[in-house]
Amino acid sequence: MCRSIKTLRPPVLPGEATEDDIRAAALQYVRKVSGFRAPAAHNREAFDRAVDAVTQATAELLESLEVRGRPVRAQ
Repeated sequence: MCRSIKTLRPPVLPGEATEDDIRAAALQYVRKVSGFRAPAAHNREAFDRAVDAVTQATAELLESLEVRGRPVRAQ
Protein backbone atom coordinates (compact mmCIF):
# COMPACT_ATOMS: atom_id res chain seq x y z
CA MET A 1 0.00 0.00 0.00
CA CYS A 2 2.50 2.64 1.09
CA ARG A 3 6.05 1.83 0.10
CA SER A 4 7.45 4.51 2.43
CA ILE A 5 6.39 2.59 5.54
CA LYS A 6 9.18 0.34 6.74
CA THR A 7 8.81 -2.92 8.64
CA LEU A 8 9.51 -2.14 12.29
CA ARG A 9 10.26 -5.57 13.71
CA PRO A 10 13.36 -7.75 13.77
CA PRO A 11 14.92 -9.28 11.81
CA VAL A 12 13.94 -6.69 9.18
CA LEU A 13 14.84 -3.84 11.52
CA PRO A 14 18.04 -4.77 13.35
CA GLY A 15 17.05 -3.76 16.85
CA GLU A 16 14.11 -2.12 18.51
CA ALA A 17 12.01 0.45 16.69
CA THR A 18 12.25 3.87 18.28
CA GLU A 19 9.31 6.12 19.07
CA ASP A 20 10.42 8.28 16.14
CA ASP A 21 10.37 5.24 13.81
CA ILE A 22 6.86 4.35 14.95
CA ARG A 23 5.54 7.91 14.60
CA ALA A 24 7.09 8.30 11.13
CA ALA A 25 5.35 5.12 9.98
CA ALA A 26 2.05 6.33 11.46
CA LEU A 27 2.41 9.68 9.70
CA GLN A 28 3.06 7.97 6.35
CA TYR A 29 0.01 5.77 6.86
CA VAL A 30 -2.29 8.69 7.70
CA ARG A 31 -0.94 10.68 4.74
CA LYS A 32 -1.66 7.78 2.40
CA VAL A 33 -5.14 7.09 3.72
CA SER A 34 -6.19 10.76 3.86
CA GLY A 35 -4.58 11.75 0.58
CA PHE A 36 -3.00 14.78 2.29
CA ARG A 37 0.71 15.32 2.72
CA ALA A 38 -0.14 18.25 4.97
CA PRO A 39 -3.80 18.86 5.82
CA ALA A 40 -5.52 22.20 5.64
CA ALA A 41 -5.91 24.07 8.91
CA HIS A 42 -9.52 22.91 9.31
CA ASN A 43 -8.39 19.26 9.07
CA ARG A 44 -5.22 19.55 11.18
CA GLU A 45 -6.76 18.40 14.46
CA ALA A 46 -8.34 15.28 12.93
CA PHE A 47 -5.11 14.50 11.09
CA ASP A 48 -3.00 14.85 14.25
CA ARG A 49 -5.44 12.71 16.27
CA ALA A 50 -5.24 10.01 13.63
CA VAL A 51 -1.41 10.05 13.69
CA ASP A 52 -1.50 9.78 17.49
CA ALA A 53 -3.96 6.87 17.38
CA VAL A 54 -1.99 4.96 14.73
CA THR A 55 1.24 5.60 16.65
CA GLN A 56 -0.31 4.13 19.81
CA ALA A 57 -1.79 1.15 17.98
CA THR A 58 1.53 0.43 16.27
CA ALA A 59 3.44 0.59 19.56
CA GLU A 60 0.91 -1.80 21.15
CA LEU A 61 1.22 -4.18 18.20
CA LEU A 62 5.01 -4.23 18.36
CA GLU A 63 4.90 -4.82 22.12
CA SER A 64 2.61 -7.82 21.58
CA LEU A 65 4.41 -9.52 18.68
CA GLU A 66 6.75 -12.46 19.08
CA VAL A 67 9.26 -13.47 16.44
CA ARG A 68 10.25 -17.11 16.71
CA GLY A 69 9.32 -17.24 20.37
CA ARG A 70 10.97 -13.96 21.37
CA PRO A 71 9.26 -10.63 22.06
CA VAL A 72 9.91 -8.04 19.36
CA ARG A 73 10.36 -5.19 21.84
CA ALA A 74 12.18 -5.41 25.14
CA GLN A 75 9.67 -5.19 27.96
